[in-house]
Amino acid sequence: LNKDKELSFEEFTIVLSKLADDAHRISHGSERCWGWSGCHLQEHLSELEKAMDVIIDVFHQYSRREGDRDTLTKKELKLLIEKQLANYLKHVKNKATIDQIMKDLDVNKDAQISFGEMMLLVTRVTCATHEHLHEVEDQQHQHHHQHHH
Repeated sequence: LNKDKELSFEEFTIVLSKLADDAHRISHGSERCWGWSGCHLQEHLSELEKAMDVIIDVFHQYSRREGDRDTLTKKELKLLIEKQLANYLKHVKNKATIDQIMKDLDVNKDAQISFGEMMLLVTRVTCATHEHLHEVEDQQHQHHHQHHH
């Protein structure tokens, strides 16, 4: 994190992705209690914790389809992106192919995407969407002012 004592949205998502990665590891520590969702803790979760829980659950819905149950193959990643990120990816200006995304995310080059590696994609898409929302907000704001003149 940079040293300006302020947390930008991008830095915030990096912290979140690390927390989600930790939560994912914790969820594997107790098999009977998948994510936090299998636990009695569920009702005490904050909005953000619930969102992280959903990310973990969605990852597992796709990672269990073939090969290693806790990584995504290229096919699983493609399916996850098409089904789970279709609307958000509309806002991404430079569309990358699945091959490019896979190459980019697969930090350890094992042709599998771990949960931590997948969080890089979630972080990037979230940051791009956050920027897009501000752009839309600014355009609406400017548009709104034009009517007052």
